[in-house]
Amino acid sequence: MRFALLSAAAVLAVAPGLTHAQTPQNRTYYLAADEVMWDYAPTGMDQIRGIPIDSAKPSLRRPNRLGRVYRKAMYREYTDSTFRTLKPRPPEWEHLGLLGPVLRAVVGDTIRVVFRNNGSHPFSVHPHGVFYEKGSEGTPYRDGTADGEKLDDAVPPGGTHTYVWAVPERAGPGPGDGSSVMWMYHSHVDEGKDVTAGLMGPILVTAAGKARADGSPQDVDREFVVNFAIYPEAMSHYFRDNIARQMPWAEADSLADGNPFGGNTFLDTMNGYIWGNMPVMTAVQGERVRWYVMSSTTEFDFHTPHWHGMTVLAHHTRMDIVSI
Repeated sequence: MRFALLSAAAVLAVAPGLTHAQTPQNRTYYLAADEVMWDYAPTGMDQIRGIPIDSAKPSLRRPNRLGRVYRKAMYREYTDSTFRTLKPRPPEWEHLGLLGPVLRAVVGDTIRVVFRNNGSHPFSVHPHGVFYEKGSEGTPYRDGTADGEKLDDAVPPGGTHTYVWAVPERAGPGPGDGSSVMWMYHSHVDEGKDVTAGLMGPILVTAAGKARADGSPQDVDREFVVNFAIYPEAMSHYFRDNIARQMPWAEADSLADGNPFGGNTFLDTMNGYIWGNMPVMTAVQGERVRWYVMSSTTEFDFHTPHWHGMTVLAHHTRMDIVSI
């Protein structure tokens, strides 16, 4: 992770909760699963040591390496139901990288996700935390439903489905939370392959009476979302495609018995970036900053993600390293 601090340390504590009358809203998002060519290290540099990747990671040039650019799928937001115009990602959210856009809501709201599958495999949108009827679950299994209640389970390539999720009190912050909490959404048709392909993103829910008009918490000036994930590319829907593109001499039949590349297809990432390539997160002295941290497809058995560098109060205890 690279984090820029302007002038001095950011203030991580939040102000007392603000309350005011707020009318529940229907918040609509136009979300598509798009296939992209994703560069895990777009600067071409090992930003940790400040040297070119070719020099820092000579192993990438070995015959059993696939390099750093892969075909993947990611959720992207569009301006309307025509899905012709991408909605620009604001500069403050550039650090999201491979993650889908932030879906915001306030307790009492309803989230509508109009989903278009622009990919070559069936995909869906399954949320955590919020409430949904069976037709908006986004997960196929033997649940006794049929017909219209199955359309959400696996949206075919070129298909569109609208998911409707209520945001009840239980989806918002608990007594020990701040004014907002994070949940995850992801594709759940073939969960392992879908998530490894890249289809996941954050849902941010703010407590009623504590949100701005856009749903963001009033008592926070800046927010960061960080996902720690190990991508085992051999599990992705696009593994064979990536081999065919980068190694046209490789025999497809040789993959029938598993992954001949071993651990060389595991990439340890933050928001889909490796070796410090994630866009720098910047905070200004005096700002109230909220971090939302999640992990997916993780096997951090030798260096667990943690936050350190300042003395903070966490769980009413003074410490300088907070394990996450």
